[in-house]
Amino acid sequence: MPGPALAEPRLASCALTRTDAHHSEGVDTWNSSYVRPDHPLDAVLVFLSFPDSAPRTTPAELTSDYFPATSQFFERASYGKFTVRPHAQRDWIRMPHTSRSYAIQRDWNADRRAAYLRDAVTAADKQVDFSRYDIVYFVADPDAPGVDSDATKVVNLDTPLRADGKDIRRVVTVFEKHPPDRLVLAHETGHVFDLPDLYHRPSDGKGDWDTYVGDWDLMGSQFGLAPDLFGWHKWKLGWLEPSQVACVRGAGATRLTLEPLGAGPGEGGSGSGTAGAEASGAGASGSRARSHGSSGSSGSVGAYGSSSGSGVSSGSGGSDVTGVRSYDSGVSDVAGGVEPYGLGARVFGSGRGTKLAVVRTGPDSVLAFEARGPAGNDDSTCAQGILVYRVRNETESGGGPIEVLDAHPHSESCWEGSVYPALADAPVALGESYTVPGEQVRIEVEDRTASGAWTVKITTG
Repeated sequence: MPGPALAEPRLASCALTRTDAHHSEGVDTWNSSYVRPDHPLDAVLVFLSFPDSAPRTTPAELTSDYFPATSQFFERASYGKFTVRPHAQRDWIRMPHTSRSYAIQRDWNADRRAAYLRDAVTAADKQVDFSRYDIVYFVADPDAPGVDSDATKVVNLDTPLRADGKDIRRVVTVFEKHPPDRLVLAHETGHVFDLPDLYHRPSDGKGDWDTYVGDWDLMGSQFGLAPDLFGWHKWKLGWLEPSQVACVRGAGATRLTLEPLGAGPGEGGSGSGTAGAEASGAGASGSRARSHGSSGSSGSVGAYGSSSGSGVSSGSGGSDVTGVRSYDSGVSDVAGGVEPYGLGARVFGSGRGTKLAVVRTGPDSVLAFEARGPAGNDDSTCAQGILVYRVRNETESGGGPIEVLDAHPHSESCWEGSVYPALADAPVALGESYTVPGEQVRIEVEDRTASGAWTVKITTG
């Protein structure tokens, strides 16, 4: 469905086109069939009980399972631009049929699911004015015998339900246990805003689900150590200003300053720095690493105890790159190869608050670069540095539309807490460089500013 244009003209060359793929990662336009979270939204929580089970919890207890945690996650992720305002019903609403009769499960029969939703809307409509709300959460009694916690999901309706003069196009159906999985409602709410699943679901239901992005985005796992939304998603949702996205074009080298993605207003990390500015350590305290086994690389040991072979090198790697152009805040289209610089020269930053750098790699793909560290929703991160990932706009939700590129492919970190230790140390650390496999793109992480921002050099071509 067509929507309003989102990308500034300067950013058009880096803004992937939105496609027909389910939850496409295109950012040139917004899909107007979804509500855009660029302002506070009102959500109703409707608590559903069943004739075959007497609830052992109260609506108030279940509300506290999800709020304020869900609102706080989005407030931090959006830098205060968005929040979910919950409106929880105080009483249970009785469904007309038993919990088992709906055959609730992850891959739910469409007719049974439709019957459940129709019954829920009809039962709740006597007490709920659906016209007042942007988001609908149907929360089932977690102790009812027919409730399956694996069935929690967002249901998108081809034919909307109608209540109180309003079309209900999607509903979040919650079947979680009490207490629920951490941040599960925030993950499902992300789908309400057209964000895709970033996990990999094995065909046999076994194996690892977190191979695409590991801990690095809520839409990959609500259990992640660093679950803040990718900068690409924040751009899509309207939480980044045009001046906070740097579109790197042309062959050559570009130096810029990236503010930590999780740092909100007044938290530091903005502005340009100078070479040799005070820098904090590159590894998160307490991180642990174990080797997959080296392929014989003689690369030096970098942060987190990982080998820096296979595309990662410490320091500049001997590269003598000239031709770097700095740019002013608000100018988000960067061409390499203009102004030479020398050793010890000023490190040119992008002005205040640049969160995301993008390099186009094809008609349907880009590389994205962002600084991740222990701030905001990432306060439990395993490692910090510049995270590199690939975005594809033609790939469906669940098929890997975003893939994190591992700057330390022969090591793992934080294996006691990470959802996928192989990617827990993926960021390029201070003093390291990384060449993207199969692409003529290289990033060098040169310094930290006194405020905590990262000065990097991206070379293309």
